[in-house]
Amino acid sequence: MKEFFPDGTPIDEWFYDCKVPKLEEMGKQYILTEYGILADGKVHTTEIQHLIDFAAKNGGGVIVVPQGTYMTGSLYFKQGVHLHIAAGGVLKGSDDICDYDIKMTRIEGESCPYFTALINADGVDGFTMFGPGIIDGNGLRSWKAFWLRREWNPECTNKDEQRPRLVFISNSKNVLIADLNLINAHFWTTHIYKCNHVKYLNCNIFSPAEPVKAPSTDAIDIDVCTDVLIKNCRMEVNDDAVVLKGGKGPWADVQEENGSNERIIIEDCIYGFCHGCLTCGSESVHNRNVIMRRIQVETGNNLLWLKMRPDTPQHYEYIMVEDITGKIHNFININPWTQFFDLKGRTDIPMSYAEHIVMKNCRCDCHNFFYVKEDKSQYLLNDFIFENLEIHAKKDDFTTDIVDNMVVSDINILVEANWKN
Repeated sequence: MKEFFPDGTPIDEWFYDCKVPKLEEMGKQYILTEYGILADGKVHTTEIQHLIDFAAKNGGGVIVVPQGTYMTGSLYFKQGVHLHIAAGGVLKGSDDICDYDIKMTRIEGESCPYFTALINADGVDGFTMFGPGIIDGNGLRSWKAFWLRREWNPECTNKDEQRPRLVFISNSKNVLIADLNLINAHFWTTHIYKCNHVKYLNCNIFSPAEPVKAPSTDAIDIDVCTDVLIKNCRMEVNDDAVVLKGGKGPWADVQEENGSNERIIIEDCIYGFCHGCLTCGSESVHNRNVIMRRIQVETGNNLLWLKMRPDTPQHYEYIMVEDITGKIHNFININPWTQFFDLKGRTDIPMSYAEHIVMKNCRCDCHNFFYVKEDKSQYLLNDFIFENLEIHAKKDDFTTDIVDNMVVSDINILVEANWKN
């Protein structure tokens, strides 16, 4: 049966091909231990990078991390060179920021000098990271340092602690991240920027919320990308799970480095704790044709979270959330987001829009069903459809007059004042 994105665009057959290649299909295997790189507790950044460069110069292939734990800092993958983590294998990041380079990169909605990630790939076509093993960011030291710094300076930002992301892939296409355990990132876990045709299949993405919170360890940051599939993944992180970025600032919508996210599907996933299951913002200018479906939520703060920045023109449209079960604090959250607000000299508040939002066929326990604030001086909400929803909530806070043209069909909200979620 032919399926369509929310605006009626047909879903391409690419989204239905979920094949993960076998190791032997990826070309010559460059096994770390066969090149003198050992699981000896030493940081082997230089040696592993030399092996990647050697493979690239000799027709490509796959870097294989065998059983054992292998330490490294920033690595840069080249065209034709892939990464496989074998069962029992761990590629572990250094917890010393000196093992990560400073380069021009993309972070928090802007292009600036910052630390590179543990795994980096730029301008590649056909990059694959896969295998049943683990990529461990080893972020505990930086988490503790961040909270200590925040205690000293409550205004410190995410970048002030100087910590790397786990994976950053930019200006690339036909990317596959499959079967991996991606854990304990210092900062964002995976970040894709200006990429198209990216698949996350069967991954486990984790960072803890206790006993030490792993701050801002988003599972998947999608930043100016098209055609992204996230399928059969488990995500549990101490921030947003899937978050759509794209730029921030009063003129973000006309800056070349920024842009839209389009044709994004998240399906058949399980969410442990997270701040947002699907979040638009806070660094985001335009998201269109986004589907989240067949999701089980174990616990979390927000199912659909539209962060509305008063200093950034934003447009969120044609988003569909369907077939969701589980527990969540806020079923939908639409509110102004003023963290690090900066109009940079602009005298007016740029208008933002959220429209053609569909939420249907969901069975959820929540504290707040409709956590939405009206603020027509900043943003307008239009053309929402809520259909076939069974909600067990602490209170009935649903009101339709906040949204222009709100269509409601077959909604049952069971209110239980003593309900604890």
